[in-house]
This record gives sequence, structure tokens and C-alpha cells, in this order.
Amino acid sequence: MFTGIIEDLGTISKAGKPGLEASTSLDGLKIGDSISINGACLTITKISSQSTSKYTFWADVSGETLKLTNLGELRSGSRVNLERSLKNDSRLGGHIVTGHIEGIGKIVSVKNDKNSKMFEFSYPKELNKFIVRKGSIAVDGISLTIADIKNSNSFTAAIIPHTLKNTTLNFKKPGDTINLETDIMAKYLEKSRQNQKETGKISFDLLKRTGFIR
Repeated sequence: MFTGIIEDLGTISKAGKPGLEASTSLDGLKIGDSISINGACLTITKISSQSTSKYTFWADVSGETLKLTNLGELRSGSRVNLERSLKNDSRLGGHIVTGHIEGIGKIVSVKNDKNSKMFEFSYPKELNKFIVRKGSIAVDGISLTIADIKNSNSFTAAIIPHTLKNTTLNFKKPGDTINLETDIMAKYLEKSRQNQKETGKISFDLLKRTGFIR
């Protein structure tokens, strides 16, 4: 589990179907640890040290993950958002992020908005019921707040200078793809609503079982 607060901008050194190799300044990494790369939860399988402040790790990537994310677009030299998995005593600075990408969107536009930038992102229509104004969403692993919903398939989010400087959004442009994960709380609420609708149906069999009719 993650928070959507990016800890480091890593650099891809090798990219291919078996997995990804990236360099980072994050310490304390161990084989078997979960790590978020552009929002996708992967498992570290190899670690090597380049220097006292730089580490290189390898994470396997399945065909399913490549199909559901934009990780297949990464090349040597690509910058990526990195976040270590949440610890028991960690502060939840963003929102709960699972690292399970639900769809791929695109950057529609980037506009100046006073001291920040307003990004517009498109999203797959199947995510529409989880996209709500002022709700949380993870974009390439970054915890963002939805500022507005433009239509049935795009939303805007204001990106402050700190977030822009410390994430891959600083290098993104209109047309670039992004990994999307909607708020897990929205999914639980939707599931609860569906269950209530199903259990709330009154049928002939239900009335008979409960003794209202014979």
C-alpha cells in the first residue's frame, strides 16, 4: 500500500519485457519489497549499489501489467515516480493507493493557473462512476485532488510547484499517457451501494420466505 506522495524521481537504466532496472537515491530497499513505479506496484527482485548515495534495483513486470499500464513505453533514461510501500508507523500524507492500475489516460492540456499549473487528464469511461469533484485520484502514482470534471471522460487537477518539481509531471506534455488509479474508498462505497440495491429488492420468493404471503 502507498500514499501517492512521491519519494524520488528514479531513472530507468534497462527496460524490457522481463522487467525494469532503475537507479534511485532511496535507501533501505530490500529484495521482496514492494515499490510503486509510476503508480504500479512491483516487487524488487535484485539490488546493487552504484555508490554510497545511488542504488540500482530490478523489478519483474508481467505481461498483464504491461497491458494495463504505460510501463511498456519506458526506455533507458526515462524518469519515473518512485514510492516505497507504506510502513505501520508511516504518515498518510496523500490518500490510500494500492498500486493496482485501473486504466490508462492521457494529458489533454496544461495551462498556467496563477502559481500552479492546471492539468487536464482524459480517462477511460469505465472509471467515470469513481471520478468525483474534489475526490482523490492517483496519476502515475501521484496523489491528486480532482478540481473539476470537464465532461464524461476528462478531469482537471491543479499541480503546485513542489509537486511539479518532484514528479514526472514536470516532463509531461499533452498527448503523453498516464496510469490511473481511482480512490479505493469510492470503490467500496460503490460496492456497498450495489449490495444495498440487490438486498433491497422485494420479490415474490422473499415475501413467501418471510411469511408475508402463503
